[in-house]
Amino acid sequence: MEIITSLDNKHIKNLSKLLIKKYRDQEDMFLVEGEHLVEESFKSGNLIELIKTEDYERDFDVPTTIVTYEVLKKLSSSVTPQKVIGVVKKLEEKKYGNKILILDNLQDPGNLGTIIRSSVAFNVDTIVLSENCVDLYNDKVIRSSEGMLFHINVIKRNIDEFIDEIHEEGYKVLGTKVTDGENVKKVEVPEKVAIIMGNEGAGVRCEILDKCDKYLYISMNKVCESLNVGVATSIILYELF
Repeated sequence: MEIITSLDNKHIKNLSKLLIKKYRDQEDMFLVEGEHLVEESFKSGNLIELIKTEDYERDFDVPTTIVTYEVLKKLSSSVTPQKVIGVVKKLEEKKYGNKILILDNLQDPGNLGTIIRSSVAFNVDTIVLSENCVDLYNDKVIRSSEGMLFHINVIKRNIDEFIDEIHEEGYKVLGTKVTDGENVKKVEVPEKVAIIMGNEGAGVRCEILDKCDKYLYISMNKVCESLNVGVATSIILYELF
């Protein structure tokens, strides 16, 4: 099989555009790096193409392009790239189920990746991202999710409208505050429920909190005013689900 050695190769130049959100949105594709993420994307049925160096021995049953390490680096966002990259189609939306997590204006990709992992671990059916959240297909989100984004339904919505929609379908919406509301350990969880977590600095917007049926909080000592949103979400999901 021919090895691509030129950084100006047309196919490689087109794939490198997927490092930019605008082109990911246009093409409905994104890149994953490393064997674990490639394997998770393959198992989910979303892997389109494998890009690998000649000395990477594992094969996946998809079209494969062999490149030099220098060419592979053009497609990588890592300082020290691994020897395999997957070209992956974006995830299809599914029905959102009974356990929903809504994220209002979350900005840090590491936090979103952590929340995705915890949502899979604690049986959340769907994560709903507000329109101004960090991009799900940001490379840092993908890496910090450890491939768990292939195991959960993630959708993007205008969450003001979405909350009205699920209220009509019988969901109870629980907002989160630092101290106000009911201790998460004591909350009786409805069958159809949505939990809202907010921005790292500002929390959940007031207009969104006004739409909630109940507020909850995590009890902690007064020395610590608040928790990282990834940590707080993980605790809440563990306690509720």
